Amino acid sequence: MKWISSIILTVSIGFIYANTNGQNLKASADTLRKFSVKAYKVGEELDYVLHYGLVNAGVAKLKVEATDRTVYGRPLLHLVGTGRSVGAFNWFFKVRDRYESYLDANGAFPWIFIRRVNEGGYEINQDYKFYQHQQKVETGKHKVFDIPEYTQDMLSAFYYARTLNFDTAKIGDVFTIPAFVDDEYWPLKIKYLGSDVVSIRNGKFKCRKFVPVVQKGRIFKDEEDLNVWITADKNNIPVLIQAKVLVGSIKMELTDYKGLAAPISKID
Repeated sequence: MKWISSIILTVSIGFIYANTNGQNLKASADTLRKFSVKAYKVGEELDYVLHYGLVNAGVAKLKVEATDRTVYGRPLLHLVGTGRSVGAFNWFFKVRDRYESYLDANGAFPWIFIRRVNEGGYEINQDYKFYQHQQKVETGKHKVFDIPEYTQDMLSAFYYARTLNFDTAKIGDVFTIPAFVDDEYWPLKIKYLGSDVVSIRNGKFKCRKFVPVVQKGRIFKDEEDLNVWITADKNNIPVLIQAKVLVGSIKMELTDYKGLAAPISKID
């Protein structure tokens, strides 16, 4: 899978240079934002288990990997998210998902997004090329969409959200993240509900609670049927996600972590 992704990335970057004035675009890319990311680093790994009702339905892993690839001289991080069904659930609904994002290391926005999904035989293959300096995204279907600056993909949105400073957030504050999902621009909005303490199988954590405002009718009944608890520290890691869906409820919790950028808010 990694060699396929490398080929896709190389061809994508080559396409950009072959069809535009490389020098001018490099100059415009140099004007894109740069800041020091303190929430994650190369080597971080997060492991989760997914419960569907009382059943352990799947596991997921998120990784931050190093890469020697660059875009217009800007260094990248390779984000990888994988998910698979387990146990009895795997017998009647097999899931094998992989998401990749090549994230600007200094700006926390994506240049390349790769999605390979197989869920119960239903497949989704997406290859997005983000032209952040032109505020456009090209899909693998040869369509080009206009997008706001620093638009995120499905995976990079998670990492960008972790760079936000929630220390001074007040209950009811809403944070908006521009995102491009399934050939559609969609501003992701998360509302802060206050501080909380969460106990999961991996221990007890000081957290901040958020409610993402979701699209009605797709999976969730109401806009606020999804609750997320993230660590109240510089890592901003989700430790628990609970959701009511149209056909039941799901819960995802953190089971393991390593390579964190900062101490975690675990209560001894």
